[in-house]
Amino acid sequence: MFEKPEVLKIASSLAAHAAARQSVIARNVANADTPGYRARDLPDFAETYRADDAAPPRRTRAGHLGAAPGPAVPAAAERVGGGTMSPNGNSVSLEGEMVKAADVKREHDLALAIYGKSLAILRASLGRR
Repeated sequence: MFEKPEVLKIASSLAAHAAARQSVIARNVANADTPGYRARDLPDFAETYRADDAAPPRRTRAGHLGAAPGPAVPAAAERVGGGTMSPNGNSVSLEGEMVKAADVKREHDLALAIYGKSLAILRASLGRR
């Protein structure tokens, strides 16, 4: 009867993207001393959300027909540029990863705030508090 409002879909997608990106950043930090490791990252949320609009429908349940299963968040790719390599071939900068982690936390907090305010508006429209 009621469909999920678009603002809640966007907030949910932003939170999922932030969680996936935080995982990639944590993996980069964990491998900061691994010889030959290349830092990885996900594309910005705006790029991936726009790309999802053009993608065919994804199968989210076994009973869905005509849709191919696919990941909700794109795979991490090697980060291009953005620093110098260490002598052992590692491209991870701990300072850069910490800045990215702070940006991801901000994105996640924004998603939670949007989600919470949207639910408050829906409750108010229904006469509940």
